Amino acid sequence: MSESTLDQRLLQLLQQDARISTSALARKLGVSRSTVNNRLQRLEANGVIAGYTLRLGSEYLAGLITAHVLVKVNQKLTAQVNRDLIAIPEVIAVYAISGDYDLIAEVRSATTAGLNQLLDAIGNLDGVERTNSSVILETRLRR
Repeated sequence: MSESTLDQRLLQLLQQDARISTSALARKLGVSRSTVNNRLQRLEANGVIAGYTLRLGSEYLAGLITAHVLVKVNQKLTAQVNRDLIAIPEVIAVYAISGDYDLIAEVRSATTAGLNQLLDAIGNLDGVERTNSSVILETRLRR
């Protein structure tokens, strides 16, 4: 197995379960634990693996309201709008996009009232010209 193939398989296994032991990884990959440890250290040092995180369960996420908020920004205030969005705890991702809008903010709220307040807060940020939101009704695939 080539080095890059081993790294790709290792990363796939970690994406499925970031808590998997090095012994289990070695067994699944057919290599020694020391090989797995060395690969992990190299991937971390090279910034390929930036950290290990928690993936929320679908039952928990099903109880939350997720929405995508398209944001049109005054170009002179783009950096400020980005900082302001990132500072909002309910904003879980911000994407720069092409088209009529400049950003997509992915947001989560426990209630519709909370989502409404969140959308108002985003719309009232200095530099935000307009927004358009879409509530996610069902997630069919998340990797």
